[in-house]
Amino acid sequence: MSRCPGWEALDVRAAAPDGPVAFCADLGPASLLAAYRAGLYPFPAPDEYTRALNEVLYADQVQEGRIQLVGDESADPYAVSWWSPDPRPVLPVSAAHLSRSLARRLRNRLPWSTSLDRRFERVVRECRAGRVPQWLTEELIDSLVRLHELGHAHSVEVWEDGELVGGVFGLRVGPVFSMDSMFFRRPGASKVAVYDLAVRFAQAGGVLLDAQRDSPHVRALGCVLVPREQYVRQLRGTGPDSLPMPADTWPARRLAQPAPAADHVRTGKPR
Repeated sequence: MSRCPGWEALDVRAAAPDGPVAFCADLGPASLLAAYRAGLYPFPAPDEYTRALNEVLYADQVQEGRIQLVGDESADPYAVSWWSPDPRPVLPVSAAHLSRSLARRLRNRLPWSTSLDRRFERVVRECRAGRVPQWLTEELIDSLVRLHELGHAHSVEVWEDGELVGGVFGLRVGPVFSMDSMFFRRPGASKVAVYDLAVRFAQAGGVLLDAQRDSPHVRALGCVLVPREQYVRQLRGTGPDSLPMPADTWPARRLAQPAPAADHVRTGKPR
């Protein structure tokens, strides 16, 4: 059994497609950002049972070197597993769209508006509420909030008459935005949040939204599966990290207009 000195030395392309790629207890902001840049995301054990189960299920693979240990030798690695599924569900920003029924609701003056980064921590905590297992631990939330303060993590909020009714949050890595979670309190609000994120990210030079793990829900958003190697190549491509996404609060009905993404990128103005 050996330890990888850091995320930059870990090549996820040779890892198993459907299990943890690594174990590492370090959920600090620097570790978190480096792992995302390498194509991984964390799944902290929400309780001691899950932590013990990680060790029971995967200790042999760790011993054989098929799953890496990363970071400080004194820390308990099995507290946090790190994943990089193959294939990876992604949504090209150019392919993002709303369903006809949801676009019709927005055109009929559904009183929603969208914003960027107005309530980042609130969106994260709304995404945690009622979820089982509760992988959004306090330690992870603290690091996400710090990365938000440093400009790496972002949220899109959906509002109805001043009430937060939906949102999505995640980390930006160059041309890729990795979506950690989303929530809704009105039907369709999380889909509007994702589409709004795609429009804003496209204007900032972004290429892909990463949904991390495949599911019927992310397929319904329009995600397609790509090989992990292709996803990692995209991560390592050039991207305008410093080009900010538009931070304005806009009426959501602009998203229901014909080809809003292309028009919005061209003019830089909401409809």
